[in-house]
Amino acid sequence: MQRARRKVAQILFAGFLLVSSSKPALSQEPPKQQTNVDENQLRSFAKAYVELEKIQQSYEPRLQEAPSPQESTQIQQEAAKKIQEALTKQGLTQESVKQILEVARVDEGLRKKLLQMIVEERSKS
Repeated sequence: MQRARRKVAQILFAGFLLVSSSKPALSQEPPKQQTNVDENQLRSFAKAYVELEKIQQSYEPRLQEAPSPQESTQIQQEAAKKIQEALTKQGLTQESVKQILEVARVDEGLRKKLLQMIVEERSKS
């Protein structure tokens, strides 16, 4: 379970960096299973992205200041739980996040739309 949470966190962080990049990814290969991503999925992703930013801002300083490896592990587990809760709240799974990221990686129009939704979500918080 902890490994799955870490994997989700890693995917989200890597994916959000990819999506946030204004430049397209180096590889322009189509995703293995390109499917359409609807407006609701994009909105959910944008909301999860903004929530993840908040989680990162909250937990990163605590993690850097952790007095022991045990405390560090505890903080990581707590953050991973919050990340999973944010995904679940938005109806996202690890697979759906991967799918959205894959499509956004190769579809510049969708990527721009997703970035705009993220900006809108940030302004709401």
